[in-house]
Amino acid sequence: MAALSYEERRSRITTYFDRTAVEAWKRLTSDAPVGRIRATVRAGRDEMRSTLLSWLPEDLTGRRVLDAGCGTGALAVEAAKRGAEVVAVDVSPTLVQLGRERTGDVGPGRIDFRVGDMMDPALGRFDHVVVMDCLIHYPAADVTRMLAALAERTSGSIIFTIAPRTPALAAMHAVGRFFPRSDRSPAIEPIAEAGFRARVAAEPGLSAFAMARSHRVTSGFYISQAMELAR
Repeated sequence: MAALSYEERRSRITTYFDRTAVEAWKRLTSDAPVGRIRATVRAGRDEMRSTLLSWLPEDLTGRRVLDAGCGTGALAVEAAKRGAEVVAVDVSPTLVQLGRERTGDVGPGRIDFRVGDMMDPALGRFDHVVVMDCLIHYPAADVTRMLAALAERTSGSIIFTIAPRTPALAAMHAVGRFFPRSDRSPAIEPIAEAGFRARVAAEPGLSAFAMARSHRVTSGFYISQAMELAR
């Protein structure tokens, strides 16, 4: 089977989050009761969001932050409360609208919710870029190219997650094949960390950045690896 292009993967992701599973994601990103499996995913995502936020400066006053693949905007809200000017972008109009509806007072900062592609140069330049659980749908070569493109417009750090290649994650993928097709998320592309680090180190577009912190979050059916590229 031929590899999917970036545009094809993005289209599938848009369809899933904006149509197929929008109700499930509304519940998952709220305080509404969820099943045991989704409860582990919610807990994992909460822990990961806290980790990524802890890697940003405590005082973000005057800093411009890109929340790439913002979903309903939970991370964007916390960054704005620290004073950041956040551009929160997602391919799903439904999730972005839900984010607008849920967002209340964000203190000294502000959030500019947008529907679109996080790779769009028209979004401008940023001090920090955060990409939580979006790059997990792309193979290592594509992730590296995407990070290099973001690096051209980032003066501080790029904080992101990948799906680590582990036996546990492989087993979960096997189990996931038994779920009804309508409940399945877009394919996740597990990445071997050592090989990925070597690929990033060899990428000319990332020569001004160095790998910094790394942290893995495992919570039931949620496994994700946080990584930081810093100038």
